[in-house]
Amino acid sequence: MDLNFTPEEQAFRAEIRAWVAANLPKDISHKVHNALHLSKEDMQRWAKILGKQGWHGWAWPKQFGGPGWNVIQRHLFEEECALAGAPRVVPFGPVMVAPVIMAFGSPEQQARHLPGIMSGEVWWSQGYSEPGSGSDLASLKCKAERRGDYYIVNGQKTWTTLGQYGDWIFCLVRTSSEGKPQTGISFLLIDMKSPGITVRPIIMLDGGHEVNEVWFDNVEVPADNLVGEENKGWTYAKHLLAHERTNIADVNRAKRELERVKRIAKAEGVYEDTRFRDEIAKLEVDIVALEMMVLRVLSAEKSGKAALDVAGLLKIRGSEIQQRYSELMMLAAGPYALPFVKEAMEAGWQGDQIGAAHCAPLAGTYFNMRKTTIYGGSNEVQRNIVSATVLGS
Repeated sequence: MDLNFTPEEQAFRAEIRAWVAANLPKDISHKVHNALHLSKEDMQRWAKILGKQGWHGWAWPKQFGGPGWNVIQRHLFEEECALAGAPRVVPFGPVMVAPVIMAFGSPEQQARHLPGIMSGEVWWSQGYSEPGSGSDLASLKCKAERRGDYYIVNGQKTWTTLGQYGDWIFCLVRTSSEGKPQTGISFLLIDMKSPGITVRPIIMLDGGHEVNEVWFDNVEVPADNLVGEENKGWTYAKHLLAHERTNIADVNRAKRELERVKRIAKAEGVYEDTRFRDEIAKLEVDIVALEMMVLRVLSAEKSGKAALDVAGLLKIRGSEIQQRYSELMMLAAGPYALPFVKEAMEAGWQGDQIGAAHCAPLAGTYFNMRKTTIYGGSNEVQRNIVSATVLGS
């Protein structure tokens, strides 16, 4: 296994780096590097810039309009975007539902939905979790009843990230109560402008409106919006969750935020403290180890071998690292990190400020990162899955 990049791959990296430097708006990268609030317009502006280049679906094969890059090229693209301060692409369209539509959707569904995802014009949301059905997703109750050419959907989804912006939502719904819970689930594509859909905000600890409840009250969904076969949605969900958990690892963002930790530590005068440097060093070692795990998976896939099934491990380590770097930033700033003013996370805020400018968003970032070990399948559940896989129990 050779984890060094070839000269061709290094040349590809340089090409991507130059393109991102020329096309990434400076106001957006400033917000990303300083953990300031990104608006819908910020995120969609970058998505459309990528879409115009044909890179919003950077992992897509050429047959579906993607660049057809191999796994190493995709990794290098993601790394260069992250290090440059590009917003993390909202994954629900290009990373999550698109592969499901490509693998299991009809030709008509592919023709209808994939172009809008690639262009960045259509915003997708994810309808998986429900009250009482998060890590135990198979217990979901949101019901879809077939009536002629439509499904009538009733129920609730929760923790729907950025659902207030959604044009479409892909949902797991219960279409049968017979047999095992997993066997009665179907995968529906739903237009969020449909009558009967209500989106209610959930305001988080950082004061942000990032997640939502989505209610379905006798929502009519054309039967043509069923992906694949009825009651086979669990199979499609597992295909999607592998993409989600690998995406959550986000080693490239961790590398960028590590540099931010160092900048804050230097600005606050604690970078030379031996004990604090020890914590930075341990974090850096763990990020390198996470990157090596990712590269091992990519190396196996590139060589045609069976890719390592480590999505759960990547999710566990990646999410814990995200929490650790947010905690180190708080420690570096000390008491100046504690006062929390929601407005301070907006670019150009001119209100009262305690401490240096880089301290203002630290509490908000810390609060936001509390979620990472829960979403995408809680780390406790992921450890059970990993242990069962390794031990065969």
